[in-house]
Amino acid sequence: MDYLIGLLNSTLQNEQIAEWTFVSLMGAAVFCVGLAGIFLVSTIFNPVRNRLQEVVGTEQEGEPPKTGAMVLLVGKVAPFVLPKKEGERGRTREKLMHAGFRSDNALATFYAIKTLLFIGLPLLVLLIINWIPSVTSMIALQSAAVAVLVGVATPNYVLSKLIQRRKRLLYHGFPDALDLLVVCTEAGFGLKPALQRVADEVSVGHPELAEEFALVNAEMRAGVDRSEALHNLADRTGLEEIAGLVTLLSQSLRFGTSIADSLRIYSEEFRDKRMQKAEEEAGKISTKLIFPLVLCMFPAFFVVAIGPAVVGLLDHFNIQ
Repeated sequence: MDYLIGLLNSTLQNEQIAEWTFVSLMGAAVFCVGLAGIFLVSTIFNPVRNRLQEVVGTEQEGEPPKTGAMVLLVGKVAPFVLPKKEGERGRTREKLMHAGFRSDNALATFYAIKTLLFIGLPLLVLLIINWIPSVTSMIALQSAAVAVLVGVATPNYVLSKLIQRRKRLLYHGFPDALDLLVVCTEAGFGLKPALQRVADEVSVGHPELAEEFALVNAEMRAGVDRSEALHNLADRTGLEEIAGLVTLLSQSLRFGTSIADSLRIYSEEFRDKRMQKAEEEAGKISTKLIFPLVLCMFPAFFVVAIGPAVVGLLDHFNIQ
């Protein structure tokens, strides 16, 4: 406590204002913590109220009930942490969808975690630094600023890695699913039975892709237009290859061409594209090997090859 007051005093250059600022911050923190605790206790230990809210919300809105204290708390906090611009919300919601988070409260949860890290990490750093007496006020402020940057950048970094991981899994499973889809359509299956059969077959090796195909089939059974359901698949995955497949199927459904023939042609083109990409990556290997060879292999080679001759010359000149 004395350390924080001293830190505020060194920043504001006024002891009385620093004390009043510290008291105000502590009061606001205690009030927020107490309010959050009361809300959590009231939602956790009042099952009748939760059940009534679920029943009333389901009857009025026709939506599935949302249970759990964390979901309710995020719903209350969402208006304060969500960005005001709809464009930024849309971009973040699309990224969360590509990462596999499609729930209604995913956007609010993401920004709530971001806000919590933005506020909690600097406070945690200051609390830890309080136990290190040799740290100066300037270092403490710099550490808190670094903690703020880490709290802001960490959720975005983790989200980008999750997107890359999910896209990689979908891409690895797409060739098998495409071949199975070609076989099913050529065997006489329609689009919906073919998608369901592919989803069942690839569910063991590629569960993410199987879930996406099953969701497309469920949307079609629920009455969604086939073109719209396929476009929703492209929006959820964010893969260029799946977007091409969706465009091909939409055009086939629109103009009445054979889906089996279209899928066979697309499968051959996709196989050629994969082969070209593999050849491109193989052609880059020689260029990428230059840096490890120059930095790691060549120095050791020169030491082994020229080292004995250099040692012999040095011994010869020392004898002379």
